[in-house]
Amino acid sequence: MKKLLLSLMIVGTLTPGANAQKKHKRQVLFNGKNTDGWHTYLKPTAGAAWQVVDGALQLDPKAEGQGDLVTDQEYENFELSLDWKIAEGGNSGVIFDVHEDPAFRSTYDTGIEMQVLDNKNADDNKKANHLAGSLYDLKAPSQDVAKPAGEWNKAKIRKENGHLTFYLNNVKIVETQMGSPEWETLVNNSKFKNWKNFAKYPKGHIALQDHGGQVSYKNISITEL
Repeated sequence: MKKLLLSLMIVGTLTPGANAQKKHKRQVLFNGKNTDGWHTYLKPTAGAAWQVVDGALQLDPKAEGQGDLVTDQEYENFELSLDWKIAEGGNSGVIFDVHEDPAFRSTYDTGIEMQVLDNKNADDNKKANHLAGSLYDLKAPSQDVAKPAGEWNKAKIRKENGHLTFYLNNVKIVETQMGSPEWETLVNNSKFKNWKNFAKYPKGHIALQDHGGQVSYKNISITEL
């Protein structure tokens, strides 16, 4: 009996707990069929402007039910992967650490953005830290690897204990540590300098931005770290 108990104790020590296994398991956030798991910011359900077209979440800028689409769940440390495609002249973004509260009108009041943009034809293409893949208005991508409007781009956002790493089309293009001297300088030189709630919530929703133009997202998945 003692040997059996000892064996069970060893196995229990070596085998990761259920929570750890769940934490590092990749979860699909969009099933390619409907908007289950998502809702429009500050709304109970997803607005009709977000439609599933050919297995992708697509924003129809002319339909009713506009607004940023956000995950039902919140995340703190994670690796998020998705594909995006922007229409000519289009602008959107993937925003994370979003604190959903009626006190904040928009996801970007609190959330941090990876820019989604048609670098060639969008109006917001004049600053390097506004280009596709940038840490929006904070840090420019190290190189322009975005594909043209109408083509799919692969994006990855990794956030672990405030360390941010952005990838676009398998190239690491942004890296910084939240709270570091570099981070403070980036914020102080940005539009967010006096936004007291910007990037203040370590855990939050992930949002797909409605910026008034057509954009599509697919293959959205996340691993909690």
